[in-house]
Amino acid sequence: MGRGRQKAKHTKVARELKYNIPETDYEQLQRELRGSESGLTEDEMSKWAEYIDEDDESFDEDDDVDQRRFA
Repeated sequence: MGRGRQKAKHTKVARELKYNIPETDYEQLQRELRGSESGLTEDEMSKWAEYIDEDDESFDEDDDVDQRRFA
């Protein structure tokens, strides 16, 4: 694809992003912002449970990230 066609395509996409106003689902937004007391529902907790490692001690909150990076 030539540079002119590529630039025209990018311009078209940019215009669509700039002027296209998507429909907003305010009820979904309100539910998302309200959330639950724990922050996650049971379904969400079970979905992400495999990524949570309770015994992971590789990062202590007292460690200074900058000191570890430049040491």
